[in-house]
Amino acid sequence: MTVASQGYPVPVLPDLASLRLLTDVARLGSIGAAGRAAGISQQSASERLRAMEAQTGLVLVQRAQRGSELTPMGRLLVEWSTDLLARADEIEVALETLRRGRSEELRVHASMTTAEYVLPRWLMRLRQVRQVAVSLRAANSEEVVAAVRRGDADLGFVEGPVDVAGLSTSVVGIDELVLVAAPDDRWARRRAPLTAAEIAGRQLTLREQGSGTRAVAEGAIAAAGARMAEPAVELATNAAILGAVRAGGPPGFVSRRAATSDLAMGTLTAVPVAELDLTRRFRAAWVGGPRPPAGPVRDLLAIARSGG
Repeated sequence: MTVASQGYPVPVLPDLASLRLLTDVARLGSIGAAGRAAGISQQSASERLRAMEAQTGLVLVQRAQRGSELTPMGRLLVEWSTDLLARADEIEVALETLRRGRSEELRVHASMTTAEYVLPRWLMRLRQVRQVAVSLRAANSEEVVAAVRRGDADLGFVEGPVDVAGLSTSVVGIDELVLVAAPDDRWARRRAPLTAAEIAGRQLTLREQGSGTRAVAEGAIAAAGARMAEPAVELATNAAILGAVRAGGPPGFVSRRAATSDLAMGTLTAVPVAELDLTRRFRAAWVGGPRPPAGPVRDLLAIARSGG
């Protein structure tokens, strides 16, 4: 569709950079913030928006009490542009791959439980459908999110209530924590479930601050009206927790996936608990829109969502 301007046809559809700028005004709430996201000054951003309004013949942005906001016509244009911008991003990624002239690479950061017990199967499936070099780093959930935000990871997998503001996410699995104890521990001989107050009153073997496992356990105790005591010891992996408890250390919370072998062999005992919701969701996180980037990121997420 075109309009006449001084005898020459002028395209009504703005360019991709202008559409992205308008989308960022809607997302960030001000022209200045949208300009910074685009790497241009506020003045340049304002000029580009005015040019887009002149080009389309529509008022797209208006002043608000704080910053700027889109008019109904501006919001509609952003909605119409979503698929177009997502497709353009995919083409840019594909072109970059061609320019590099090398095989695709996928950088994955994952929380400890996901990295140890879930991701190996997913990555094996990925190699069956796509030739891609994958680098995997295990860290706690907060570190994973920070890596994705910095651009050090193309895709992150986290567990528990970690702050993922500004990132797109998708639930890819469900997990459950279990309180494990050595067979000769006093809690292992209990028949009645422990209350939140009883658990909170004992120093336990726990993961470090920032881990999804620690956050879920403390959140469950807090939701039941208690506050967990300071841990007897803090350890950085599920394996270390299990080893410490087997050796006679205080009980600890771990993923049920991690404790499967010990519970089956009787080297550890699952302690019954009451009042606590110890379920959690595994989530994938990435930078960009709700639709994952085309290529290995999208392929790996499809495998994860299908259960691998």
